[in-house]
Amino acid sequence: MPDPVEADLKGKTCLVTGASSGIGRAAARALARLGARVVLAVRNTGKGEAARREIVRATPSAEIDVERVDVADQRSLRAFARGFAARHPRLDVLVNNAGIWTERRRTSPDGIELTWATNVLGYHLLTALLLPTLKAAGRARVVNVASQLAGGLDLTDVEFKRREYSGRSAYAQSKQADRMLTWALARRLEGSGVTANAMHPGFVATGIFGKGGGLVSVAASLYSKVGAKPPEEGADTVVWLAASPEVEGRSGLFWIDRQEHRCRFRSAEAEDRLWALCDAMTGLSTLPRGCAAPAGRP
Repeated sequence: MPDPVEADLKGKTCLVTGASSGIGRAAARALARLGARVVLAVRNTGKGEAARREIVRATPSAEIDVERVDVADQRSLRAFARGFAARHPRLDVLVNNAGIWTERRRTSPDGIELTWATNVLGYHLLTALLLPTLKAAGRARVVNVASQLAGGLDLTDVEFKRREYSGRSAYAQSKQADRMLTWALARRLEGSGVTANAMHPGFVATGIFGKGGGLVSVAASLYSKVGAKPPEEGADTVVWLAASPEVEGRSGLFWIDRQEHRCRFRSAEAEDRLWALCDAMTGLSTLPRGCAAPAGRP
């Protein structure tokens, strides 16, 4: 574990999704230690309040807000973003962390396959809705929690309506998409003062892989008890990207253990097709008439 990040975040506002446990909670705790006002965006406010109390015990001066949002529910995201903008005129750091892995195909409140709705559309829509508050900060940072377990993205069947569903495949394609959307976002933010980076936290004992049943989940749950990183280690690069002066102005990069790594999922044309699909699936724009989804596999 590297030395703790040292930075002064007093007067800054940080928003962390999925902050009631795991990597999100550890990141929120560290950002509060650095002096930031931290908003815990959580689906379960009871767990969020428990996280807030734990963070305040560790840092009595911490300013922590708990706000409810279901990142798989687009109506919830829009309501959350409106309320957030009304309460916070600027946002200095957005950490998109909330995610799921489920062994059976499920759908979101919008009828979209749940892993895609949560891990991809949740990141995309929330970031888009909060861009005005990020830009208002002058210099702001977006940190997307991605993964090395990434691949298999098929833009013609992101919801596994045609392909056989598996939790691993759905999760891996979502994390490929998270990286690609980060590169597309970074290009769109050039010159704005807002940076966007993606990172891999490692295999962390968060419980995400132990939910939903199935052999993969059972095996992952067992491994997490003996071989996984604690959440604090998984969150280290998140906090470093969110706060460290070392990465000021750096954008569109993939990080593991505070080190830049090459990402094999780089193609402006494929990224833009994915971006257009996500815009259409979230109502941010419409695809050209007669085009149900961008064709091709990046």
